Amino acid sequence: MSTPNVEAVKLDELNCWRIRHGQAELLVAQQGAHILSYQVAGQPPVIWLNDEAVFKTGKSIRAGVPVCWPWFGNFERNPQSVKAMRVSQEPAPAHGLVRAMDWELGGIEAEGESLKVEFLLPYPEGGLPGWPHQVDLKLSIRLDSQLHISLTSHNQGAETVTISQALHSYFAVSDVRNVHVEGVSGLSYIETLEDWKTKPQTGDLEFTGETDRIYLNAPAKLSIVDPAWERRIELTSSGSRTAVIWNPWVDRAAALSDMADDGWQRMLCIETANVMDDVVALKPGASHTLGVSIGSKPL
Repeated sequence: MSTPNVEAVKLDELNCWRIRHGQAELLVAQQGAHILSYQVAGQPPVIWLNDEAVFKTGKSIRAGVPVCWPWFGNFERNPQSVKAMRVSQEPAPAHGLVRAMDWELGGIEAEGESLKVEFLLPYPEGGLPGWPHQVDLKLSIRLDSQLHISLTSHNQGAETVTISQALHSYFAVSDVRNVHVEGVSGLSYIETLEDWKTKPQTGDLEFTGETDRIYLNAPAKLSIVDPAWERRIELTSSGSRTAVIWNPWVDRAAALSDMADDGWQRMLCIETANVMDDVVALKPGASHTLGVSIGSKPL
């Protein structure tokens, strides 16, 4: 059994941990229980740490694997059942309420040949701002030959709570213009850049411009094929039937203050999600776990 190496580090204003286990290195922030990077020795990064990311208290981080919860994306685009959970009249922040909150580090411990890291966000007194529901969150990270991430929501209250959510994973690629995604051919997707029309996907997904699509009834397994880095990143999801694929391309990246103008070339988001008609209704006492396992293989 290898002994994990855990180093507390500070990135500007944020408390983080650099964790090494076997050949893997993980960087994770307490704010948002946010995985910032993941890399295996001798290989390019798998999870993308944005060079221009801002590490400020209370500001969500554009990198790694943000946790989007209890709603995903633009609040107004969520189903009515999700919107009905919120009681505030203030503008709703994109991607929910927990990305910029400090989570509790539940523990870092070896389990056989793997390493488990756990973060907890118990239901706060009075609930989240404008969202008064008794749901506890746990983010579990397991490192073995892959990176396994799972987000468990446990409804401690007396009423059913409906959520949308995502593990908003940014993957590192050699150049997004030269990679493609396998596993989407034959699926229907919502084209958010064309008035949210539903379209069919024919063949693998290649990238020639800004991309922001919600794939419906997605399979458990998707792959990013990157010939220049001679690798395939494989994603195996659980508790999810939707996948969001996003790249901002030239104009959108230039408008983002926390991304280099050419940063879009080096990243691709595939988000393991519960959105649209795949939202989660948690009955009293019920739990739901959204998960993804991430590994890379040579081509």
